[in-house]
Amino acid sequence: MSTHPPLSPAKRWLGLALIATAQFVVIMDTSIIGVALPDIQHDLGFTPESLSWVFNAYVVAFGGLLLLGGRLSDAFGARKIFALGWIILIAGSLLAGAADSVALELAGRAVQGAGSALIAPAALTLLMMIFGGTSDLPKAFAVYGAAAPIGGTAGVFLGGVLTEYASWPWVFYVTIPIALIVLAFTATALPRTTRKASGSIDIAGAVTVTAGLAAIVYAIVNAPEVGWLTLATLGVLAAGIILLVIFFIIQARSRNPLLRLGLLREPLLGAANGAQLLLGAAWVSMWFFLNLYLQQVLGVSAFAAGAALLPMTGLVVLVMIAVAPRLQARFGAKALIVSGLLVLAAGLGWLSLIRPDGNYVVDVLPASLVAALGMSLAFVPSLGTAISAAPPAETGVASGLVSTSYQIGSALGLAVLTAIVYGISGADASAVELTAGYSAAFIGAGILALLGAIVTAIAMTTPRASASASDSSIGRETVGTH
Repeated sequence: MSTHPPLSPAKRWLGLALIATAQFVVIMDTSIIGVALPDIQHDLGFTPESLSWVFNAYVVAFGGLLLLGGRLSDAFGARKIFALGWIILIAGSLLAGAADSVALELAGRAVQGAGSALIAPAALTLLMMIFGGTSDLPKAFAVYGAAAPIGGTAGVFLGGVLTEYASWPWVFYVTIPIALIVLAFTATALPRTTRKASGSIDIAGAVTVTAGLAAIVYAIVNAPEVGWLTLATLGVLAAGIILLVIFFIIQARSRNPLLRLGLLREPLLGAANGAQLLLGAAWVSMWFFLNLYLQQVLGVSAFAAGAALLPMTGLVVLVMIAVAPRLQARFGAKALIVSGLLVLAAGLGWLSLIRPDGNYVVDVLPASLVAALGMSLAFVPSLGTAISAAPPAETGVASGLVSTSYQIGSALGLAVLTAIVYGISGADASAVELTAGYSAAFIGAGILALLGAIVTAIAMTTPRASASASDSSIGRETVGTH
């Protein structure tokens, strides 16, 4: 990476605002469609089983291409890839909003995901460039980390407002003015980087990992409709697994792989990515089915459903910015990740007690706040640990890998739990049957969070001396001695 003149304090914090906005938007675009799903289903003709693909088309493209985004960021410069990602995101948002069929809607969501896959790892690389080695790095990382769950919960609220008072296409169009504002300040507020691509970019790896993940998610989502033991399910599932095996073979033989397999031997990186994968599976599944419970069982409007989850946003902001960093400095990342996942599991277990004739204050609010507290405690320490475990030259790849873990965990977790929900409730289900299905989904998500806590407690070890020596200050701040 070429050197660049230091930014003024004002530009550094403006740069952080752009980077946090990027994280906010790419996560918001996963959640903003939640309360709009019933309207999208009605207008475009989605079946109940296929409806989750409005979410999954984005997440599979996002998660499947994140490693490519990280590699491109390392090869051609983070700022260039950051700007390119926003341009692609604008194109996808236009297509998704204007779609008049299922196929166009899913294509638009996939293009949105591809743009986000370039934005996310480039944003993390730029953050490390601006604040790496400074005393402000932990604060910058907390702001960045808080932007993700804030984007998720704020997207639910904003989606409700737009669906209620405008129409569902605006849940996609709203991204466009934000993108234009970010692009207007990118050249002046973010550092210019120049990297020469060393050899070819691993396009074959990008294609195989994305196709493999998409096949696995499709097989799981489609299984309740065609049967778990049919050729349509087992064949597609086997094809997905074979494609992922081919991906790893390509990575092992390539001179310029998307993912250097030696990175996976770093225990801290593996443990933190495992925590992010299971955290995404539990958290995203929670908001998806909680939105459906509020609208389809309790009968609240799209706006009310979004507003009902707004208290989680306030709690996430408070804990992420003011509480979690202090607890992490005192107890270390491992303790905070394990505790956060356990609290998330407890909140999900509480949510599983929902009733067909329940109400917001009793059935939703307290349990959702407990779950949000757990998410807030676990997210930033696991994210920071994963990135700090990689060598500085591979920050883009490491950020792509950890973002991939979270997004693919979200997609696979939601796919499995969607299959469980509609396996229990079936088509044209009553409120009682839907509640039973959603309750089972919350139990399943709680088990995933609990599994994440167990994996972290066992797998996250004190870094080796050699690894510690190469860690950045955020790594020392994040990992601690636990």
